[in-house]
Amino acid sequence: MKKQTLKNFLFSLAAILFLWAVWLIAALLIRNDYILPSFVEAFREMGRLLGEAAFWRAFSNTFLRTLIAFAVSFLLGAGLAVLASVKRGVRAFFAPIISVLRTVPTMAIILLLLVWTTPRIAPVIVTFLVLMPAFYAATLASIDDVKEQFGLLPKAFRVSLSRTIFRMYLPLSAPNVLAQSGSILSMGLKITVSGEVLANTFQSLGGLMQEAKMFVEMPRLMALTLLCIVLGFVLEGLCFALSKLIVRWRA
Repeated sequence: MKKQTLKNFLFSLAAILFLWAVWLIAALLIRNDYILPSFVEAFREMGRLLGEAAFWRAFSNTFLRTLIAFAVSFLLGAGLAVLASVKRGVRAFFAPIISVLRTVPTMAIILLLLVWTTPRIAPVIVTFLVLMPAFYAATLASIDDVKEQFGLLPKAFRVSLSRTIFRMYLPLSAPNVLAQSGSILSMGLKITVSGEVLANTFQSLGGLMQEAKMFVEMPRLMALTLLCIVLGFVLEGLCFALSKLIVRWRA
């Protein structure tokens, strides 16, 4: 297991180094900071951003929007998945709704929400509409796996439905759902920032990106993009580590 983890880490590191090399070569060939800034210039701009109070206000607002959408999506998606796992009618009812939410273009939703709401609220709603189906599908699949392996036990020992849900389905499916929560949270951050860019949300990471684009500040735009990527990796890693801790604690 440790060898596989080390191997995965080395492959990930190799992919990062490859992308970095592509960036360095492309910047040397283009030699134009208005098209593709150099790594040094982008890294220097990252340092400037981290020292600005405006960046941290924007970061806090964006992160808060992401967490709100994530929390509501998790509670509602997981709750509906539990109902769908025990009631076939609920599963059949929500199947087309989840399919529609998955296929509706994100940009179209944002444009509609900008008419109905405000630039501060629209990114939260659109992130929720994308993350909720992801949580629903992840939780439902995890519970179905648990039922496939241990589904006969509650019937054999005549365990009540509520006790089965809270003592078996949810605890056994939690590590798998948490492991997927990292990628879902990272995706939520990306969608929130995209919504803020389109809505030109004030004091947000997306708003800072839109401002950098308007004034053709490419190093600043690249630095903001890199910071969002790093934050996504950190969030994903934390959720994965938490899922591993739960598995070890249960063992």
